[in-house]
Amino acid sequence: MDENESELLVAREGAVATVTLNRPQVKNAVTADGWVRLKAVLDELKYDDSVRAVVVTGAGDDFCSGADVGGLGQSGDGADSPRGNGLLSMQRVGECVLALHEMPKPTIARVDGVAAGAGMNLALGCDLIVASDRARFSEIFARRGLSIDGGGSWLLPRLIGLHKAKELVLLAEVISAETAAEMGLVNRVVAAAELDGFVQDWASRVAAGPPIALSMSKALLNNSMSQSMAQSLFDEGRAQTVNFATEDVVEAAMAWIEKRDATFRGR
Repeated sequence: MDENESELLVAREGAVATVTLNRPQVKNAVTADGWVRLKAVLDELKYDDSVRAVVVTGAGDDFCSGADVGGLGQSGDGADSPRGNGLLSMQRVGECVLALHEMPKPTIARVDGVAAGAGMNLALGCDLIVASDRARFSEIFARRGLSIDGGGSWLLPRLIGLHKAKELVLLAEVISAETAAEMGLVNRVVAAAELDGFVQDWASRVAAGPPIALSMSKALLNNSMSQSMAQSLFDEGRAQTVNFATEDVVEAAMAWIEKRDATFRGR
């Protein structure tokens, strides 16, 4: 494994894949190439039938401090810097964020320490967010002379409403995990020592669920803000028609009759 590949680690345990941003020396800031590699990993996991849940986290004591913009203050920014690449660089970030959003499998952000800028929005792009009690969140862009990115302009208003979203973005304050939970940004806050066990439990539980049904439920929820009630009801009907034809529905019924846990196979 070369140095670049080691900056992104993928581990599989059962049906759960854990993707770890591995640049702890810079709080797991993601380079331009890092976004490309992360998208490639997400695409690979999307089509891996052995994976039913994906955990996204950071190495060391932090989640992700955002995009690596360390070279922006230097003269002669090259093609590898965000400023040098301009729109192309941001398109790479966008493609990665969209790949996470469209991942048909449940995703969980395991957040410890700093989650800032695009790093915060990477966490918000996951389906579930579990934070340690020492986690800190910030839409820090304005402090860097930047506008919001990483999907935050789409995610934040849907999660906490427009005015709260503007508060986080315009003031660029750092908020605690507890405050994030009160605002509805994270699902759970747990003690740092309990973080791994809690995330493992949730990941195992969603991985044991019916893959086809969960995938369609996720898509229905993601689409709900941009369409009418009538369209949502129609889409629900189509999804259930697919579910009724699966072996998993039969297995669920048999498990209920036999008073046991269902074993879903995704077919």
